[in-house]
Amino acid sequence: MMNMGFATTLGILRDMLKGSPHRRPAKPLPMEVPQFVKSSDTTVTWFGHSASLLTMDGKTLLLDPMFGRAPSPFPWMGKNRYSGGLPFELEQLPHIDAVILSHDHYDHLDYGSIMKIKHKVNRFIVPLGVGSHLIRWGIPAGQIEEHDWWEELTFEGLELACTPANHFSGRSINDRGATLWCSWVIKGKQSSVFFSGDSGYTPHFKQIGEKYGPFDLTLIECGQYDQRWADIHLMPEESVQAHMDVRGKVMFPIHWGAFTLAMHDWFEPVARAAKVAEANGVTMVTPPIGQTITLKGADVMSYPKAKWWVQG
Repeated sequence: MMNMGFATTLGILRDMLKGSPHRRPAKPLPMEVPQFVKSSDTTVTWFGHSASLLTMDGKTLLLDPMFGRAPSPFPWMGKNRYSGGLPFELEQLPHIDAVILSHDHYDHLDYGSIMKIKHKVNRFIVPLGVGSHLIRWGIPAGQIEEHDWWEELTFEGLELACTPANHFSGRSINDRGATLWCSWVIKGKQSSVFFSGDSGYTPHFKQIGEKYGPFDLTLIECGQYDQRWADIHLMPEESVQAHMDVRGKVMFPIHWGAFTLAMHDWFEPVARAAKVAEANGVTMVTPPIGQTITLKGADVMSYPKAKWWVQG
């Protein structure tokens, strides 16, 4: 848990208020209109932050679908997402076989987004306790399944495992730690994917790699970090190490490119991670928001390489 002293908390507030010209993009981000085509291939479409659409063995999975304006209980306050909106309307999303959630923080579990998509979702697969939010929002309990760390399940032919993360939970001042947070292992007939959720760097990544690796693709948290809360969020260099620990082949950095929740420059996470990935021979993919990539092994030439986050 994050237990900061008064001086540290005061320092964070001071740094937040100080501001920086590079905490948000200077101009609109490039985006592509997603092509929602049902496919037996393993594909992934990133929508900014951690929200991603994953297709595998003909199944469509939506991970941490936060499509709202701002990650806050009062979304009309604060800064809008960098892209201003999304490159599609939520009504255009295909039928979702399962929504998979990592934890209940506002930047991962968004009331407005769930309300707009719930009618086209078969199942919600969540860590322990998170189902209570969904039930309160009108989703039938029979559509929700909760899991503890290291529990395994089969869903529509896919093999999933709820795996550890080093983070915390809570949506108000009196429910801290009331629900579980996790990462997810998702395995199909053709490929396997690791979704990190939010986490600090601990030996659990190696444990997951030893038990379930290797992974064809890792969706690894990379952003909203600070040395003062490194216990709960990965530094970019640790993101690459976590990818290697779980024995990943292709790394897809997430948890950046949408909101400012830390003091670093908005593009710093991907720039630092790309440098370390190259030094360690790690294949890292960084498609713009909305672009769908098809998993084709670790051949770096098969994936987008443009550094679209570099703004002149």
